[in-house]
Amino acid sequence: MTTVEEPARREGRIRDAARTKAEILKVATEEFARAGYTGARVDEIAARTRTTKRMIYYYFGGKEQLFTAVLERSYAVIRQAEGDLDVGHLDPVAAIRRLAELTFDHHEAHPDFIRLVSIENIHDAEHIAASETLSSLNSPAIDVIRRILEAGREQGLFTAEVDAVDLHAMISSFCFFRVSNRHTFGALFGRDLTADDRREHYRTMLGDMVIAYLTAERPAA
Repeated sequence: MTTVEEPARREGRIRDAARTKAEILKVATEEFARAGYTGARVDEIAARTRTTKRMIYYYFGGKEQLFTAVLERSYAVIRQAEGDLDVGHLDPVAAIRRLAELTFDHHEAHPDFIRLVSIENIHDAEHIAASETLSSLNSPAIDVIRRILEAGREQGLFTAEVDAVDLHAMISSFCFFRVSNRHTFGALFGRDLTADDRREHYRTMLGDMVIAYLTAERPAA
């Protein structure tokens, strides 16, 4: 009987530990996004979870490691979405539009991700640079963009010699700005970039902008 119960109890403890860590990361994501790295308090995270400050340190090692784990988890979501994107059946123009829409949808649905990236930039990306997980995480989007660009040029659809990383930055910057600057932009210009009645307008605008850049006629050298 002991040999049957012990593995079952051990498996239960593993599941409980996984659930506890997931809950800590969820709450920590909200707290770091709300208060920033400097302002966030591990005591507050512990108070909002079914655990203790000591247990958080046991699982993650400390506040810095916890913030790094939050970043790793947040980046994993967009990297997974990029990796799951299926554009192989689409022509290059439709494919690049779909990729842009994916980034648009993700950034809109994950405002905490936008805040976390902004916070990490304030800290000069020191946590990302120190993370083996994040430092070695090559964005699947870059490979997808590169293949789409090559196909578009081979078919004579894309005339621009555009670097995949540059195009990724172009797409990301529009999507990021729309969420990160919505309040300041709204205060200055009286327009909410994330308003529901303008969502499809901006989503289409992004795709049109990218495609126009890729298909524009270039003057002869």
